[in-house]
Amino acid sequence: MAHAMSDDQVAGELKKMTAFIRQEALEKAKEIQIKADEEFAIEKSKLVRQETSSIDSQYEKKFKQAGMSQQITRSTLANKTRIKVLSARQELLDDLFEKARSKLVDHTKDQGKYQDLCKNLILEGLYALNEDKVQVRARKQDYDVVEKAMEGAKEEYKKSMDGREVQVELDEKNPQPEGCSGGVSVVGGGGRIDINNTLDERLKLLETDALPMVRTSLFGKNQNRRFHD
Repeated sequence: MAHAMSDDQVAGELKKMTAFIRQEALEKAKEIQIKADEEFAIEKSKLVRQETSSIDSQYEKKFKQAGMSQQITRSTLANKTRIKVLSARQELLDDLFEKARSKLVDHTKDQGKYQDLCKNLILEGLYALNEDKVQVRARKQDYDVVEKAMEGAKEEYKKSMDGREVQVELDEKNPQPEGCSGGVSVVGGGGRIDINNTLDERLKLLETDALPMVRTSLFGKNQNRRFHD
């Protein structure tokens, strides 16, 4: 027959049960805390990896953008520098030929040399046209010199062409325009063919023909050019 527990025994049992429940609760709470800490650590690590990856991606993107921007800037500066250099070179060449143009008139001051020059210019026109009759156009102030040059050209032409004569007339109706530096034009073909041997025209031809050589002499060879004139 079982005996009823006294109040002290009941209190003792309740105390044991309470302690057991409390211990269970503490252990459970500890497990929950440990698990929560582990999950937090995992989530934290995951977030850190994601943020690190995002930062790396952004850095790489910005690095590439900075690299492209730097390349564009270098290219822009290089082009601007190249344009400035080319512009400065062209100005120098223009100034060079302009100075040469301003000195053309000096070739007309020595009458003897100028007469010989005009003779050769006329003779060149005679050979080019190969006609029996031509006209010569000159500056009004050069008429006396040019007429003597015409006679010399006719004689030399006759000698070099085995006695063939050519009629050379001074076209006083159509003198060279104002501002012409000198020289002559030899006209044939009934006025349709004009061999322009004025000093101004010869300088223009020189600018075109000698420009590559002048450019190389002043600035050296262009290493970027694959073909040269």
